[in-house]
Amino acid sequence: MVIAGEASGDMRAGELVSAIKAINPNIQFSGVGGECMQKAGVELFENITSLAVIGIVEVLKNLGTIKKVFERVLFEAEAELPDAVILVDYPGFNLRLAAELKKRSIKVIYYISPQVWAWREGRIEKIKKIVDRMIVLFPFEKELYARHGMNVDYVGHPLVDEIDLIRDSALFSNEKYTHENRALSLIKGATIIGLLPGSRQKEVERHLPVMLEAAQKLYEEDNRRQFLLLKAPTIKKELLTSYIPANLPVKIFEGISYEGINATSAVIVASGTATLETALLNKPMVVIYKTSWITYAIAKAVIKIPYIGLVNVVAGKKIVPELIQNDCNAKQIAETVNTILKNKTMVEDLKNIKAALGLPGASHRAAQVVLQELI
Repeated sequence: MVIAGEASGDMRAGELVSAIKAINPNIQFSGVGGECMQKAGVELFENITSLAVIGIVEVLKNLGTIKKVFERVLFEAEAELPDAVILVDYPGFNLRLAAELKKRSIKVIYYISPQVWAWREGRIEKIKKIVDRMIVLFPFEKELYARHGMNVDYVGHPLVDEIDLIRDSALFSNEKYTHENRALSLIKGATIIGLLPGSRQKEVERHLPVMLEAAQKLYEEDNRRQFLLLKAPTIKKELLTSYIPANLPVKIFEGISYEGINATSAVIVASGTATLETALLNKPMVVIYKTSWITYAIAKAVIKIPYIGLVNVVAGKKIVPELIQNDCNAKQIAETVNTILKNKTMVEDLKNIKAALGLPGASHRAAQVVLQELI
């Protein structure tokens, strides 16, 4: 059984299931996820749509639905008695689920660690009691769990494979880009600024208006600039178009995100995995994030690391600027974009990120770990 709670987890879970099936096609999967897991051959009994909420306020509003999904998972686990349950990221839901599964003597494998390094390390002792094996994407996570004597495996990040795969394909050829640029009416040689507001509706609602306001300022300074708004598969195009002013040259890109990012000169990106995608393509960026004030106040009280952008966490230092909450305003975003467009040092720092994310083959290595647990 595989449980993912949002789009990024669904993608990683789908890759993991495909890698497991490539080694042993006889293994059957059921679970909670989305399109990627379904395509990989997972029989879904719940879709992630009802779970993809962020922030304390949003979770409270959707508590009834989340509780029903939680109970459904336990019902299915008791009925199926799977050989193992793979929990993918989504810690608020999955750690509680892990505790209940252990009460039922069901093996629990956790793929993509809860960010205990950002919150409180003491949680690892609790996690150790309810998770049989932890599979992590970053080397510093392995060190952290190993210090507590937990059974942990570092496999690297699947993004390394995805970026390499696309870079080696025709998608990044000059002919393709010429065609795409013509279709999108992008001006050849223009400064293209990417806008990545997030993959969840609430993120888009909070981030896109301020991104577009900043874009307006940047356009007024130089009308040769154009803007590429990258649409996540989980977001409806109508939501994006409802925010775009008629006098601003914004094109919506609905293709593969890496191709869109690669077409840009710089990126305004919401904090999350997209910061790593942008880093792997060596694109200058400013990381932004806004949430409800209740969520922000609680997070500020408990988060113990100085950065929220994954690219900075992986680097172990601040290599890209972060504009959070009050600082996430049009004036500061526009000023920061002007700065990063001239910053050659940032690009050099970003080149080191790929090495920190491990070698290609992360999903295959994770699959081998899972199969070891099934022996």
